[in-house]
Order: sequence, then structure tokens, then C-alpha cells
Amino acid sequence: MTLRVLAAMSGGVDSAVAAARVAEAGYDVTGVHLALSKNPQSYRTGARGCCTVEDSHDARRAADVIGIPFYVWDMSEEFDREVVQDFVAEYEAGNTPNPCLRCNEKIKFEAVLDRAVALGFDAVATGHHVRKIDGRLVRSVDEGKDQSYVLGVLNAEQLDHAMFPLGDCTKDEVRAEAERRGLSVADKPDSHDICFIADGDTAGFLNRRLGEKPGPIQDQDGNVVGTHKGSHGFTIGQRKGLGLGGAPNPRYVLSIEPVNNTVTVGPREALRVDEIVGTKPVWSGSEPLAEPTDCHVQLRAHGEVYPATVVQREAEDGPELVVRLAEPAKGVAAGQAVVVYDGDTVLGSATIRSTARSEKAQAEAAEAASA
Repeated sequence: MTLRVLAAMSGGVDSAVAAARVAEAGYDVTGVHLALSKNPQSYRTGARGCCTVEDSHDARRAADVIGIPFYVWDMSEEFDREVVQDFVAEYEAGNTPNPCLRCNEKIKFEAVLDRAVALGFDAVATGHHVRKIDGRLVRSVDEGKDQSYVLGVLNAEQLDHAMFPLGDCTKDEVRAEAERRGLSVADKPDSHDICFIADGDTAGFLNRRLGEKPGPIQDQDGNVVGTHKGSHGFTIGQRKGLGLGGAPNPRYVLSIEPVNNTVTVGPREALRVDEIVGTKPVWSGSEPLAEPTDCHVQLRAHGEVYPATVVQREAEDGPELVVRLAEPAKGVAAGQAVVVYDGDTVLGSATIRSTARSEKAQAEAAEAASA
């Protein structure tokens, strides 16, 4: 029996080639474009987003060339609830969320997959640059385009119904293939920024949603060194836009306290942390690590990979992931994901809740500051 595959088509070159490859492999393929806004103009126009007016047209033209049925699914309510509102709430709580990761988790591989299975599809294919080997998520061969981090939140059941046709090739190869197939999106630029913030002004978007809430900016000793218009406008590690001119040395955001609306700043070395606690761990490539295990972790999309010891433990509000880095990392923000790897294979992930510095890291930071 031929497998029925739903090809998620964003309107970009990756998803178009992914759909073409699945169709060419002999599967029964249907293309679908996700309408994520009731009014796409309110998100972004032009070719640098993934929610543009033009994208649905590009996806439809690609489906016509491939020769597969094509539909548009209205996922705007789910997207607003699960991604946009979550994004605002996380910033209000002093965290730094990753909306693309949330969209993959809650929209593309939960809402869409649930609907696809209910309609009789066996799998969902996407244009993500990642591989699936023996049921486990593995980094793409194109290291610069690898998207395993933003898919690290998927569980094993979701991976069972997922297909990633592009993980064995580079982005240049994808574009060349699109050209050979006569797909008009072959030279379309990659999407950038946050699709639902049309002008790219995240602080302005949050101010419109949450309102201005003036408060103090303080140093590590509690001395007020400036003011801000809302603690939700800052992220850990931020240097620019603090409005703290005149300081002899650069200062960075060290912590954000939404309860008292305070932002604390300090030297770069004070950003160094080597202990991370994550909540809601998900294991797609391993059983939960009940004993401390040496592995590697990634703390942001396209970020550095760190050797670490990882263990899952029970806490009052459920299981949590404890990560101890071999060397300190800078700018680790609550709300981001920590994704655990064995080589190139994803074992699992968790949402970063808190970070800390061991005595060793504190001593190293003090030594660096005095040097």
C-alpha cells in the first residue's frame, strides 16, 4: 500500500524540493500551505519571511509544477494562541523564547500532524535540514543550515510520522535541484527574523502588546545606573540599546526580574554560567538519562556546542534536566531550549528555567575581571 504523505509547503525553496523528492519517490503526496494569520499583510510582505502574502502563491505554483494536489489550511487561531501569545507571555515573565522552535513543536508537528493523521495521512514531510536515521533525529550534512536544534523538542511519536528529505544535501544543492526541476522559488531568499513582527522591531511589538512599564537598570551592587521602558524589552547578554553611555567598560544584561521590573547589568565575564536546569524534558533518541551522562548540548539555534554532563531528576513540579557544562557559556537565557546530543544524534531537550555559576566559574570570572 502506498503511503500517503502531507508535504508542508511554506512557499520557500526547501519545502518545494522536499515535496518534489517525496512525490518522485512514489508516495501519494498532497501539498498544504499553512495560513498563519487572518491578515497575512499584518505579518510580513516581501520574500524574507515565512508568512507572506506571496508565499501561498509560490507554494501553489510549486505544487502545480510537481503535479500534486494543493490546499491551504487556516491555522491562524492555533498560531496566535500557541506561538504569538506564548512569545509575549514568555517575555513578560523575563524569559527569551524561540518562536520558530515553538511553531515546530505546537503547529507543524502537533496541530498539523494531528489533523493529517485524522485525515488518513501516514506522514508529514517538511523542508527542514535534518536527517532521520533509525527513527532518531540527526544533524544535516550541511552544518551551516542544520535545524536539529529547533526540532529537538519533538517526541518519538512525532518523529515516527515525520519525513525530512533534505538532510543528506547542502542548501546549494537544493537550489540547483530546484532550478533543474523548473521551480520558480530556486533563487528565493531564505526567511529571516520573526515572521509575525512585520518591521523587525521586537521591542516595539512587545511595547504595543504589554505597554511601557518604566523601571530601573541597576549594577551588580544594586546601584541604579539608568532606566528602561519595560523589562520585557531586554534579553540576557544584550549590550546595545541599554542607554548607558559614559561607562568606562561595556555592560551587558545579566538578569531580568519582571516582578520588580528591574534589569541588572554588568561586565561580560559575569555572563559566564556552567550550571543549567531545564523543565519539561523530552526524549526522542534515548531513554531518560537517569544517571549523569557525558554528552554535548546546544543552547541556541546555530550556537556553539558544549561538552557537558546531563542527568534527569525528579522535582516537585515534575522531571527536570540538570546540565553541568565542562566550560562556562555566556548569554544563556531562560526560555530557550537546551538540546542534548550524542555526536550528531539528538537525544532529547528541555526548556531552560534557570542558570547558575559554580564556585569554579565564579573564581574564573573574578580572575578574568581583574586581569
